[in-house]
Amino acid sequence: MNCSKLVLATLLLIGATLSSCSPRLVGSWAIQRYETTTPDQQGTSVNDIGILVFHRDGTGEKNIAYSLFGAKTDDRLPFNWTATDQYVTIQSEGSSFSKTWIFIEDKAKFQKWESTDGSNQVQTLELKKQ
Repeated sequence: MNCSKLVLATLLLIGATLSSCSPRLVGSWAIQRYETTTPDQQGTSVNDIGILVFHRDGTGEKNIAYSLFGAKTDDRLPFNWTATDQYVTIQSEGSSFSKTWIFIEDKAKFQKWESTDGSNQVQTLELKKQ
């Protein structure tokens, strides 16, 4: 491979890396909707439950509070995160948001993610960039 082709290949690789979804997540996201559904049962959802803040260094902060059927959840635990083109993984001990989420919609100002807890229950998050 000659030098100009090597330089071009390197630039393309850098461009692909910089255009991945990870930088898109950096910033503050309002959780517009959080929904849990189980097949053949009525789902539950809550709106405007807090924010997720993603820092460039792979750390983040949560400020989440909601109540479902009288059970209150208050999650202000820090987290670590990683992302690929298809998934984002949040690691935060003791948090129900700590799992790998699949990108359903991946836009600059709107994100929709889904995950499961290992049973038939599916969680959906809809986020709006602040």
